[in-house]
Amino acid sequence: MLRVHILLILAVALWLAGPTHAAADITLSVTTFAGRSVASLVDGNTVRLHVALSAPASRSTDIVFHLDAVKQAIASCTISRGAKACDTPEVRTLGWYWDDRGEPRPSLVLSAESAVDGQRASMPIRIAPRPIVLVHGFMSDHRTWAAYTAPGGFLAPLGLKGFAVGDGNAEGQISSGDITRPTSATKTLPENAAALARYITGVKKVTGAEMVDLVAHSMGGLLSRYYIDRLMRGREVAQLIMLGSPHGGSECSALAAALGVLGPASLELRPAFMRQIFNRTVTRRNRVPFYMLAGDPIVEGFKAPCTGVPSDGVVSVESASAIPGAVSHLPVLHTDMTRSAEVFSKFLLPHLQRRVGTFPSESDPQLSSEASVPAQFTQVFTGHVDPGSATEVEVHLDQVAIASFALFDPSRSLEVTVRGASGQVIALSPQEHGLIKVDDPSSLLTLGYGFRNPRPGPWRVTLRAPPLLGTAFALSARVVGGAVLQARASPLAPTRAQPVTLSAALDHPGKSLTDVSMRAVVRRPNGKSAALDLQGNGVERSAVWRASESGIHGIDIIARAQAEGLRIERTTFLAVDVQP
Repeated sequence: MLRVHILLILAVALWLAGPTHAAADITLSVTTFAGRSVASLVDGNTVRLHVALSAPASRSTDIVFHLDAVKQAIASCTISRGAKACDTPEVRTLGWYWDDRGEPRPSLVLSAESAVDGQRASMPIRIAPRPIVLVHGFMSDHRTWAAYTAPGGFLAPLGLKGFAVGDGNAEGQISSGDITRPTSATKTLPENAAALARYITGVKKVTGAEMVDLVAHSMGGLLSRYYIDRLMRGREVAQLIMLGSPHGGSECSALAAALGVLGPASLELRPAFMRQIFNRTVTRRNRVPFYMLAGDPIVEGFKAPCTGVPSDGVVSVESASAIPGAVSHLPVLHTDMTRSAEVFSKFLLPHLQRRVGTFPSESDPQLSSEASVPAQFTQVFTGHVDPGSATEVEVHLDQVAIASFALFDPSRSLEVTVRGASGQVIALSPQEHGLIKVDDPSSLLTLGYGFRNPRPGPWRVTLRAPPLLGTAFALSARVVGGAVLQARASPLAPTRAQPVTLSAALDHPGKSLTDVSMRAVVRRPNGKSAALDLQGNGVERSAVWRASESGIHGIDIIARAQAEGLRIERTTFLAVDVQP
C-alpha cells in the first residue's frame, strides 16, 4: 500500500510540472523599437534585447542580460510557460562605449542567461560613441573649437567626433555677434536655440545617434539651456557641459550695449536680465545633468576690469555658479577655455567618459531669491576717436577701495594714457595695476587695468587712435566701496505701451549726499537709445516709461551727487523684456 501511495504522489508531481523537455537552445538579438535587428549602435540609443528558445518553455523562465566587464545586470525579461521568446522594456545604452578604466570600447559582448537551467547565449555588438555638439558663445563661431575638431585635436585620438555649430556638417548657424560687423543685429537667445535644435537634428541624422553630448562655451551654455527647456523633443541630450557660461550675466556686456552694438545679445548678457528674467523662466532640465566650469585665475579685485572676483576676466565664479548644479574650478581665462588642454583633460574628458550607470537623471531645481547688491560702476563713457587724433575722458572717483577700468575698442588699436587725481601720468603695469590687453575678438573688453585705494578726484584717460584708423569706444570704471546705487523696474515683462515704473535710491554709508540727480538711458533692441529724468526728493527718484516695441531693453540708471566736496558717480544696469 505504501508503494502505491508513493507512485501516486510521483505521478501527481510529474503532472503538475508539465511535460519534460531537454534544455532548449537560446538565441539573442538586439532590436530597435521598430523591430529591426542590429549588430551595431551608437552609445545612448534605445534598444530592446530579445531572446528566443528553440522550444516552448516548460515553465516561466527569467532571462538576465549582462555586458562584459559590467558586473550588474543591465536588463531582464520573462518567457512565459509555453512561450518561446521575450523582449526587455526600453534599454538606454548610455555609457556602453567606455570601460571602467575610461578607455574606448568600440566592441563588446552582450550575453543572456536563463535563471532556470543556466543556458547562455552571447553576441558581439559594435558601439560608436555619441557625437559631441560644440556650441560657441558671444562674438564667436565654429572656429573657436578648432582645438577639438582638428584631425590632431583633443577628440580624434579617443575616437570621438565633434560637430561645431555652424561648421556646415548640419543645418543651423548661431548668430551671436561679429566684431567686424558690430552694428549688425544678432539673433536672440530663443532664435539661436532654434538654430541649435536644427543642427542637433542634422547631426543625429548624419550619425544615426539618438542622443548627443552638448559642450558649450560662454553664452552657448545659455542658449543650450533654452533649447533643453523649450525645444528638445524627448531625451536628445545625454549631458550639458558648460565652460564659463555667465548664468548670472556679465557686467562687461554694458560696454558694447552703451555703443548700441552687438545687440540684442549684449543686452541678454546683462546680470539683470539673466537673474531676474531668464533664470526665472528657463528652469526645466528634462532629466539632463548639467556640469559647469568656472574659471578663477583672477582673485584680486583691482585686476578684474568689469566683474567681481574670483573671475576668468569676463565671467565671475559667482556668475558661472548662479544656477544649481555641479561646479568645478580651474585657473583658466575665459578666452582660453576652448583651447585649453587642461580644461579638456581635467574637466571635460571625465564627463565624456561616463560609463554605464553614471548618468544621473537631473531634476528641475528650485532657484533661491536674489537679494545681492549689484556691482557698482561710474558712468559708461562712449565716443569716437578720429584717425591720428585723441580724446580725453574724465572719470570722477570718490573714496573707494578699488577702481577697475575696462575699455571696449572694436578696432583694438587705441593707446591709453592715464592721469590720476594728482595729475601725474601713471605707467600701467600688469603686476601693479592688473594691466591686460585682450586680442581675442570674441572678448567683451579689449583692455583693463585697476587701482587699490585710488586717490579721490578726477581721473583723466586719454585715448589716441593710430594715423589711419579711427574707432568708437566705451569706457567704464567698476568701483568697490563708497556710494551704492540700487534700482529696479516693475514689471519686468510688460506689454508694449504698458507703464513701467523705474525707481532708484543712492546711499553713502556715513556721508550725507547733496545735489542728487538721476536719469535713465533706455537702450532699445535695435541699438538706439533715449533718456529720461527720474524725479523725486532726497536720494530716491522714480519715473514711468513705456516701450513702443517688443524685445529686450537695457536701462542704465545714472546717478550723480556731492559728498563732502567729492563728486559721486554711479551707474547700475536694468533689463526689461517687452512682450509683443
